[in-house]
Amino acid sequence: MVSDVAGTSLGGALKNIIAVAAGFVEGRGWGNNAKAEVMRIGLLEMVKFGKQFFGETVEEKTFTVESAGVADLITSCQGGRNFRCSKLAVERGVSVQEVEETELNGQKLQGTTTAAEVNSFLKRRGLEQEYPLFTAVHDILEGRKTVDDIPTLVASDH
Repeated sequence: MVSDVAGTSLGGALKNIIAVAAGFVEGRGWGNNAKAEVMRIGLLEMVKFGKQFFGETVEEKTFTVESAGVADLITSCQGGRNFRCSKLAVERGVSVQEVEETELNGQKLQGTTTAAEVNSFLKRRGLEQEYPLFTAVHDILEGRKTVDDIPTLVASDH
């Protein structure tokens, strides 16, 4: 049983942003290595976000060792709703929101909402550039960047 409630909750939310990115990569047909790289960067950003904003109330192992962290992330990036809808959006050349409306029978994606909330949080603190994957996903969802920009947007010292 995981006792890190804050880390478990945070991981459960942030993994949805990463799953959207994984769907973008899969939809573009860039292969498993590219998707694994997005997942790796996303996991690093999850850990960093947890430590930076929740300090000692979260444990790194919650993200990297526990099923509630890395295993949930992997599962979401292989076939969860956020992954599937962003993949379909790229394949069809439409927005994720359009796929959400046509494919989910009224259900809402968590990844799009979480990306907007996290971006707003980071923007208020001037920290968007410290989280390139989270920022890239938001910018793509908002139409400011394209999926083809992902390699450049996430290239950093991760």
